[in-house]
Amino acid sequence: MAQARRRVLPTREQLRVWRDYIETAEVLRSLIGSRLQADSGLSSADYAVLLALSEADGRTLRSSELAELIGWERSRLSHHLGRMEKRELIHRSACAGDSRGAEVALSEAGATAFRSSSVPHLRAIREIFIDAFSPEQLAQIDTLTTTLREHLDRDARD
Repeated sequence: MAQARRRVLPTREQLRVWRDYIETAEVLRSLIGSRLQADSGLSSADYAVLLALSEADGRTLRSSELAELIGWERSRLSHHLGRMEKRELIHRSACAGDSRGAEVALSEAGATAFRSSSVPHLRAIREIFIDAFSPEQLAQIDTLTTTLREHLDRDARD
């Protein structure tokens, strides 16, 4: 029985790969976020919200839809939206026909901040991530991340 239990645990090499992946992803996320903040004054969280709203019909989403789109819990989103609203990047209003729901709209100031941050942000992504790889390696990363995402989606459904 102890031997069967050991087989389901990752090997030392598998744990090394896992840890390298996680630590590298954290460094990558930190570097990209730091550059975004330095270049535009927006946090990665701000950018995620502004991106989702900029792509939405009418630049407006229900807060529950926005939370789902960016993968946040509603309470986290609500607190962050409050900070963004104080900076006039977004506007919140009650949903028509649903007093419990809220709509989040991209303000003109938010649209301007998003537009002005996009080119420097995309440049940082190229310099920090894309330039590290050959086209073949990027294709491999795409295959690997697609496989992992499908695995995670399957687990979420089960």
